[in-house]
Amino acid sequence: MNAPPRIWNTLQRNRALRLERAQAALGAALDGKALPAARIAELLYAVLERGDRVCLEGNNQKQADFLGQALAGLDPQRVNALHMLLSVLALPEHLDVFERGVAARLDFSFSGPQAGRVARLVAAGKLQIGAIHTYLELFGRYFVDLTPRVCLVAAEAADRHGNLYTGPNTEDTPAIVEATAFKNGIVIVQVNRIVDSLPRVDIPGDWVDFVVRSPKPYYIEPLFTRDPAQISEIQVLMAMMAIKGIYAEYQVERLNHGIGFDTAAIELLLPTYATDLGLKGKIGRHWALNPHPALIPAIESGFVESVYSFGSELGMEDYIRARPDVFFTGPDGAMRSNRALCQAAGHYACDMFIGSTLQIDLQGNSSTATAGRIAGFGGAPNMGA
Repeated sequence: MNAPPRIWNTLQRNRALRLERAQAALGAALDGKALPAARIAELLYAVLERGDRVCLEGNNQKQADFLGQALAGLDPQRVNALHMLLSVLALPEHLDVFERGVAARLDFSFSGPQAGRVARLVAAGKLQIGAIHTYLELFGRYFVDLTPRVCLVAAEAADRHGNLYTGPNTEDTPAIVEATAFKNGIVIVQVNRIVDSLPRVDIPGDWVDFVVRSPKPYYIEPLFTRDPAQISEIQVLMAMMAIKGIYAEYQVERLNHGIGFDTAAIELLLPTYATDLGLKGKIGRHWALNPHPALIPAIESGFVESVYSFGSELGMEDYIRARPDVFFTGPDGAMRSNRALCQAAGHYACDMFIGSTLQIDLQGNSSTATAGRIAGFGGAPNMGA
């Protein structure tokens, strides 16, 4: 007997059913693609199905925190067994979904402040880890075998047609939205405001299904800012050794710095100590790095020529706008960041990376998972490799 003809548009059909359920649940509350914040749970109940892969935007800076809180507050009798995809587990609600039984499986890159809780949930059998990825691996697998059925992301603003302005903190948004939208998934965006005209369009509206204005602006972690007064004499000495013994020796022109006082000390010494060594124009010229105050003296002295960024940094907006020759900015003057592209730049275009790890042996083998903490790699393995 001949087999029945194969149906080739099951994802499209499933998407249509989810959208129909959303329309039925929200009715007149939907204004085009916009819905009131108070109705977000109804939308999530309508579009989510058991076992869905759900990508919640939460990196080490920008957080879709309103959507994350709404997801964690769902009734596990109605929504459960979700497979969560997160680049960074930064907020308590990122793990509340497992504590409450809404989600069961997790693929991620870095857990930072939640590393201890991840280990406890795994030990308790409430969280199953699919894999711990680098950022580039996770972003790549969004387009291969970890494509989200639903994504929950954050943007600065949206217009009435669903076009998004992500501003300086674009970060993960393009990779997440494109993978979801072009595989017939559902894209839900929390925004700080809904306006008639955007400064620029970062994500086109036909990639977006629903927009909700959150009760307060999405959370951003001021990640890189360090008080120079807290830099120790030992860290200054280490920075001088690094500049003279590594940067100068290997003519490191293109690089990425990890987060911390050690790297801040190096950056602050570039226009002084490194200049005295005759290294201006020879090292530290081009950076894959977030903008932050410790880099300003090196920029002002002409040491740093260009900076491409994973994300922005709170308080740096006006400075970036005033230095468009250094940063990548749009016609509105705001920086355009992109975590996936900056990770690729760090991987293929940089000479060197300085970072840190939980533990390392004498052969240089590193681990970011211990008995009591499962921290993950973040983007470090891709930098300068």
